[in-house]
Amino acid sequence: MAMSSCPRSLPLPPGTFYPGSVAKTRSEVSFVIRNNVDESRNTSKGSCSVGPRLNLLSTTASRREAIGMGLGLVQLIAWQSQIAGAAETAPCELTVAPSGLAYCDKVVGTGPEAVKGQLIKAHYVGKLENGTVFDSSYSRGKPLAFKIGVGEVIKGWDEGILGGDGVPPMLAGGKRILKLPPELGYGVRGAGCKGGSCIIPPESVLLFDVEFIGKA
Repeated sequence: MAMSSCPRSLPLPPGTFYPGSVAKTRSEVSFVIRNNVDESRNTSKGSCSVGPRLNLLSTTASRREAIGMGLGLVQLIAWQSQIAGAAETAPCELTVAPSGLAYCDKVVGTGPEAVKGQLIKAHYVGKLENGTVFDSSYSRGKPLAFKIGVGEVIKGWDEGILGGDGVPPMLAGGKRILKLPPELGYGVRGAGCKGGSCIIPPESVLLFDVEFIGKA
């Protein structure tokens, strides 16, 4: 299936970003669910073409179709200031794993770790490296629900929560900072591209404050 040139317009149903949970309506959108476009089909530098919906679920998950971009740039600016406080994090020394993912535990949980394929819940705030907030589950008052370790979310989330490749698994109740290199996020495509600009530009390093709530 041929990819369109950068940028590709995305339908923008009314609503808010919804990072990857099982949305009940298409007005709930997320930047944690993987895009429903095969990444291997677009590897050119600087390209920010994306699929019909921006989402963090993988292409093989049906729930991925319910996740997309539901909030325009004007709305984004309006609520960014409201969630800025939640995006702020205390100083934390990051540890870099072989994959390039960097992590730091602000709070070590006391509950069980997630099991691959398990449906779990997590709250998060997503930021660009310059500190710009692009998504938050806290602003929706609803955590993200998704299956961990099966490609429903971007690679950095599977590794950062489930663990592996030198990264310890998160425990329920824990809070962790994740710093994702482009290849564990949206790579050369970027995300939320419309009208010549992208909410997440190509080759962006992404920062997430993740709170692993536990089993959904």
